[in-house]
Amino acid sequence: MRPNKTIISLIFLLAISVLYDVHAQSYRISLLTCDPGEEIYSSFGHSGIRVLDPDSGRDVVYNYGTFDFGAPNFVLNFAGGRLDYYLSVSTFDRFIAEYDYFRRSVREQVLNLNEEQKLELIRFLETNYLPENRAYRYDFFYDNCATRIRDAISTVLGDQLVWHDEEQEGVEKTFRELIDEMVYYMTWSDLGIDLALGSRLDRDATPHEEQFLPKYMEQAFARAEIQGDGPTRPLVSESRVILGFEKPEGTFGAVNPYWIFWVVALVFTAVTFVGFKKKKLFIGFDVVFFGVLGIIGLVMSLLWIYSLIPSTKWNWNILWAFPGHLVLAVALLKNTIKPWLLKYLLFALIMADASVVFWILGWQSFHPSLIPLLLVLILRTNYLYYNVGKFKKVV
Repeated sequence: MRPNKTIISLIFLLAISVLYDVHAQSYRISLLTCDPGEEIYSSFGHSGIRVLDPDSGRDVVYNYGTFDFGAPNFVLNFAGGRLDYYLSVSTFDRFIAEYDYFRRSVREQVLNLNEEQKLELIRFLETNYLPENRAYRYDFFYDNCATRIRDAISTVLGDQLVWHDEEQEGVEKTFRELIDEMVYYMTWSDLGIDLALGSRLDRDATPHEEQFLPKYMEQAFARAEIQGDGPTRPLVSESRVILGFEKPEGTFGAVNPYWIFWVVALVFTAVTFVGFKKKKLFIGFDVVFFGVLGIIGLVMSLLWIYSLIPSTKWNWNILWAFPGHLVLAVALLKNTIKPWLLKYLLFALIMADASVVFWILGWQSFHPSLIPLLLVLILRTNYLYYNVGKFKKVV
């Protein structure tokens, strides 16, 4: 009887295995790529991974881009690199309804996985969705809603996944250029990003690193192949557009830093010319100007020192927006000046010139709208250095 029981058990296990594989064949797993939205937090696009089980009708999207606006100290944690994102799961219909409402296009790439790979990926996602695993420390460039999906696929496929990044050789872009592509027409946001993030953004991103942006990950998935588990096949078996909307034509908007900063430059040029003719300083303009630069520099310094985001380090915007300008602004309000003030004006002039040199040499790219402000800074530090002693007593 024992051999018969053994045979029956083997047949039973084989039947279960076959049924399990048949069920795995029914899964349809795909990458969803969503176009950017109009808000700064949605301006870089989004990625999700869809798992459809036609047998049960379960159709869900795993979303690594979930965060809580209402979390305590949200802004400070985001700026300081201490904000946690988490994996959430929603129905496909609910996911698509949101993008349909905001008129953001969504494209789907069905992944060409075998049965074992599908099940392994689903197990990976479900393990990540456990309460103790679903939160992760967000990093915009290296650990975000797109890279989490890419890394999940890479973990499941291992060396069988070939990205064919060599096809992108010769078209490298810096991290800053990649960001500018997405926020070029959001001029104030673009300026804020360039002020907050330092010189690390000015190195070329590898094709693999470009995938922090969903649209580049979509392109990488289209190039990739699966090798080593049978005939070589593309990672993506089919692609389709789920939602298609025309992209609005980009505009700078009526109020943007480009023309506003040139107006500021013209005003300071006129003030300097009139002051030279009438032998006046018009010091109030300088107090406001250097005060604003000092505040900007203080914020950048705090990001450099206290933020956990590596890209906020080595930010050479601090050469022209220096925290010490706050002290200068206060000192200029007094009727007398200390000898150090003249030395500081010379220091500020040299720092402003150095920022231009850094820009020309490519050590850090500054936002183009800052050109008139740098000219104002050079003009006024030079004018004050040679004239402030004529109107205020040095003590």
